Amino acid sequence: MERPKDLTISPRIAIVIIILFHLVGLIGLSVPATRGLFLSIVPFHLLLMLAVITLGHHKLSSRFGLFILIIFWLGFIAEWVGVHKGWLFGNYAYDGTLGLKLSGIPLMIGVNWFLLIYATGVTMQRSRLKSAFFRIIAGAGILVLLDVLIEPVAIRFNYWHWNTGSIPLKNYACWFLVSAVMLYLFELFRFKRQSIAAPVLLVTEFVFFGLLNLLVLV
Repeated sequence: MERPKDLTISPRIAIVIIILFHLVGLIGLSVPATRGLFLSIVPFHLLLMLAVITLGHHKLSSRFGLFILIIFWLGFIAEWVGVHKGWLFGNYAYDGTLGLKLSGIPLMIGVNWFLLIYATGVTMQRSRLKSAFFRIIAGAGILVLLDVLIEPVAIRFNYWHWNTGSIPLKNYACWFLVSAVMLYLFELFRFKRQSIAAPVLLVTEFVFFGLLNLLVLV
């Protein structure tokens, strides 16, 4: 059953919220005096982005809710396998910044996987690529590039750490494969063309982590 349209937000409002809160977060994390406070609210930032993206989806339905749950738990399980079995990503463990954990895996990591997959899926949906195969491959490649920017920031801000001391190439290969599987699922759901808000989130993430690398790590 579709939810009433008056429960959704306009793309313009969604874009303003996405850009504004990432800008505030960028400033807060760049200033040593406020960094601790802003790191403590990272889980709430992810929940806010989840709300904005969900309410910005055209024609909310139980089907879309099912997609969110599938990606959330696939992402969570992939991370559990990575941390506890070492079969995916490499030898790593999560620290405290992402908040509440279940079996050593932050619940927010499932939210993050959904946000990244949905934003990338919609971006590819709005692209000129006609082939679903090429949309999946291109989207997975984009997410690997984003992870290249995320990793140094995540390590610096105690999102997670690598027990080997360095980021293995296996991490990026598995990011590509896991992302490709999830983007394939996005294609299977055949959502109607969505607003520009999700692609704006993806671009904002690139800018956010790119600038943090320059402002904090260089």
